[in-house]
Amino acid sequence: MQKIEIKAEQFFELLKLKDTSMWAIFSQMIDGNEKEIIFLDHEEKILFNYILPSTTEKLEEDRKEFSKQFSEKLANFN
Repeated sequence: MQKIEIKAEQFFELLKLKDTSMWAIFSQMIDGNEKEIIFLDHEEKILFNYILPSTTEKLEEDRKEFSKQFSEKLANFN
């Protein structure tokens, strides 16, 4: 499995500048092979990782599940 390291702060700043979502970027990276995307902080420490699926269908499932979990967590903060 290919591993891709991404500096999280720069990545999310770029998403804001380009006015796009990480899911749009991830969909462009799909080529039929799973990839491990590793998000790093400014000290090169792992913040989190994501296994990019090999199909756009699975990516859409992941996006929906992420949105659901994120909404639930936000609801718990209010």
